[in-house]
Amino acid sequence: MKLSQGFSARLAVAAAGGLLLAGTAGAAFAADEFGDSDVDVNVDIAPVVAPGSLSMTVAGTSATLTEVASGDATLRQFDGTLPTVTVTDTRAVDDIGADRWWYVLGQATDFVGDAGQPAIGAGHLGWTPDVIDDGDGLVLEGDQVDTVEDSGPNAVGLVDQELLYGAYDSAALVDAGGTSWTANASLFLKTGADVAPGSYSSTLTLSLFEDAIG
Repeated sequence: MKLSQGFSARLAVAAAGGLLLAGTAGAAFAADEFGDSDVDVNVDIAPVVAPGSLSMTVAGTSATLTEVASGDATLRQFDGTLPTVTVTDTRAVDDIGADRWWYVLGQATDFVGDAGQPAIGAGHLGWTPDVIDDGDGLVLEGDQVDTVEDSGPNAVGLVDQELLYGAYDSAALVDAGGTSWTANASLFLKTGADVAPGSYSSTLTLSLFEDAIG
């Protein structure tokens, strides 16, 4: 699939906080101190979605995989959930134009160990997309992508960009009255039973594109 333009987003979050203490000018205090304690003051500030734009947000910065029964003595399996992905379109129908569609793709890097363990290839990570809001049937979810430990035509893992979800027709979707559509995915990592123990990490990059239909 040729990707003509798009927006990429790595899972990221920003937080800022501040605390202002005001005292009485000129006052002098003499007291014994019996300890102190810090208080973190945090705020999450969502990005501004400008009118007339197509954008994507992700409700989280990480996904944790935990081991489950694989049903196969030669395999180990670790499951988790992708943070919810939201695509928002605030454009007017006439500004979108005809024969356009948007789609979100995902691609993972290899899992790298924290103590020099052999890497686990991205092909061992798969997902099952789940569209939460299908926009009256105008939003489709991607196919399940199995791992290289599975069998079948989709047993490739998230090595290349794979479809999470997308709109059949951008203009028709906006014309139907919606502005935001959400999806997530079940994640699963499958390895051999002899995988080296330790902590591993991978980066799953989600990208939003819009292209011509056909």
